[in-house]
Amino acid sequence: MKWYEVTLISTHEGADLFADALFSVGCSGVSIYDKADVVSLYDSDVVWDYIDENLVNNLDERVYVKGIIGEEEKNAVLQKLQENIDILKKNSPFDLGSGEIIVNRIDDEDWKNEWKKYYKPIVTKSVTVVPVWLKYNKAPSEKILWINPGMAFGTGEHETTKMCLDLLGSVDVNNKSVIDVGTGSGILGIASVLSGADNAYMCDIDSTAVDTAKENAKLNGVSGKCVIERADLLEKSGKKGDIVFANITADILIRLSSDIGRFLNDDGIIILSGIIHSRLDEVKSAYENKGFTFVKHVRDGEWNALMFSV
Repeated sequence: MKWYEVTLISTHEGADLFADALFSVGCSGVSIYDKADVVSLYDSDVVWDYIDENLVNNLDERVYVKGIIGEEEKNAVLQKLQENIDILKKNSPFDLGSGEIIVNRIDDEDWKNEWKKYYKPIVTKSVTVVPVWLKYNKAPSEKILWINPGMAFGTGEHETTKMCLDLLGSVDVNNKSVIDVGTGSGILGIASVLSGADNAYMCDIDSTAVDTAKENAKLNGVSGKCVIERADLLEKSGKKGDIVFANITADILIRLSSDIGRFLNDDGIIILSGIIHSRLDEVKSAYENKGFTFVKHVRDGEWNALMFSV
């Protein structure tokens, strides 16, 4: 199969939004090349054996956000990506950069080996997410969630997912039922079961994401406690959960606020993520207007997550 590297030209502020846009259309191996990150590391307390200061001074001011797509889906992905970029640029309160899309073909064999370099263990307050090809010496109390990223939709590294995993670590999930809307690679549902949840219902509108989530559930030995299916939000589910995760976008979260209550048990908890700063108050108000009680707000970079109770 032929592979293509997709590069978006952005800014430091806009990089995470563009990375999320790449994830949302199915790109894998998403990475950000930002001079600000290099400068931050250069100015940190890290002890360097040697680094050429000219390297830092000569870095491109533009930020490059990269992802990988296959040839079969290339045209459809690029069209949808352009639409998403246009919407982001129109609505963003800060400069996102040119949003130019550059596409280059890459060698299949090089890609198979190269993309794995971008993944590393991700430690959160609930689980540690580890790629299957890495050897990892866990601490006695550490819960390991193995993942095969492949063409996955989320690896735990993105701020929106990591905030959900951290919030999961702050609630009691033992013997609880969990619902994960827009499950992507299945991390949140699987992490819940590994943390003691009795079962997890996980849905996504993308069939590739559903297949990936099923693979990852099997990889972690929790398939028997997970129901994973292709569905738009909760259209197929008739069950209720004690905890509902929705790591999507502000517009969909607001849409979900009208129906989510009937899928929650008494004393249930809602954890929402994928919210940019400019939409935070709007999402928070939507859920408060439906009678949910605000519990907690966390922020990471340009992203926000909210917790509500019934």
